[in-house]
Amino acid sequence: MIRKLIRRVFDLPGARSRQGIRPKIYPVTQHGVHRDRLSFAALKITTRLQEAGFQAYVVGGAVRDLMLGVDPKDFDVATNATPEEVHHLFRRSRIIGRRFRIVHVMVGPETIEVTTFRGGEVGDKNETGRIMADNTYGSQEEDAHRRDFTVNALFYDPSDETVIDYHHGVKDLNAKKLVMIGQPARRYQEDPVRMLRAVRLAAKLGFEIDEATQKPIRSHAHLLKNEPPARLFDELLKLLHSGQGFECLKKLSDEGLSHGNFPLLAAVMDEPGSEAFVKLALDSTDARIRADKPVSVGFLLATMLWHQVYNRWQRRVENGEKSVGALLEAMADVEALQDNDFAIPRRFSTTMREIWMLQPRFESRSGQRPFRFLEQPRFRAAYDFLALRAEVGEVDRELVDWWTRFQSANDDTRLDMIANVKDDGPRAGAQRKRRRRKKAPGAADGQGNGA
Repeated sequence: MIRKLIRRVFDLPGARSRQGIRPKIYPVTQHGVHRDRLSFAALKITTRLQEAGFQAYVVGGAVRDLMLGVDPKDFDVATNATPEEVHHLFRRSRIIGRRFRIVHVMVGPETIEVTTFRGGEVGDKNETGRIMADNTYGSQEEDAHRRDFTVNALFYDPSDETVIDYHHGVKDLNAKKLVMIGQPARRYQEDPVRMLRAVRLAAKLGFEIDEATQKPIRSHAHLLKNEPPARLFDELLKLLHSGQGFECLKKLSDEGLSHGNFPLLAAVMDEPGSEAFVKLALDSTDARIRADKPVSVGFLLATMLWHQVYNRWQRRVENGEKSVGALLEAMADVEALQDNDFAIPRRFSTTMREIWMLQPRFESRSGQRPFRFLEQPRFRAAYDFLALRAEVGEVDRELVDWWTRFQSANDDTRLDMIANVKDDGPRAGAQRKRRRRKKAPGAADGQGNGA
């Protein structure tokens, strides 16, 4: 009795499962989600598991989105079958993961993540309370208690089209409120990335973060410093691809999660001229995501760090440095600052650097240079970047219009356009034209004066 009371008061793992909480069951007449809204793969996998005698449900964000009237990007399935039993049932499947094993089941072009119900007890923790091992299986009730937010702890049973709710998730969904399951401070210690998820989901869904869930975030923000950079970078990409990218950045800053933890994001909000530029870029990205179009991570990162580069570039040019060399030095300075705290993967940093390096070339519109420039693999990305710069008044709109026309014109029109370019002198950030050195008397063509 005393042990049960202690677990209930302190919300320790296993407290709810041992109490035997009965979930609330919502029929389809109340939630309105019919099985035909599931993907073919999700329906096939849950049906096959149930026919084999196992429990199987669609879970998490997919159920939440379906109830909000949004088509989920992907579907996850939870079951009481072990990973080996799931793998045995589906020929096109593989077991992955070390900390907690899951199964990826492939059906046609779709891959469904199938997890076994997690148990109520957690494994080993470090001195900060971070979970280091987590391989305990359990019941559906325990699995619900182990999830992060109430709106993500809903189970959908395709067989009878019911929603199973252990933690008032449907009520919070209707109230547009994000509520942590259990004690928020303790859950953030177990996994600090939950703070980033709270911010991302609140911004993405337009939800309010519950006061008790929000209160410990600022005081626990320092725990993110102990997370692997690769994991934080993955969470950053989720923020930027949430469909509400700029709102996510603002909310991160408001909750005290960017400064000291995400120097890249802090730079966006602090660097002069950066906020309006990044907002334009993220608004465009959000529109592409809503239209189900591809998004370039390298392009996004280039926009986020550009004004750190640009401001340094302009200061160097004003101090008498040549434009291209000044740009290279400014890029190196900014990349060094980011690498000290947050290494950007090479596959993205290469694209980012190429977009920056191509910006001065738009000023050069004589001879064959514009024709050769069009053949650059990154031309289109660099052109889109230039258009964003024009939107905030950083370059003349006439320059963007000229390149817009040049791309679609025929060769004769292009030659006329090049011939009619006005030589207004070097613009800000443009490289001055070198004078040709006079040949020494008697020197051969193509050779220097004794060099």
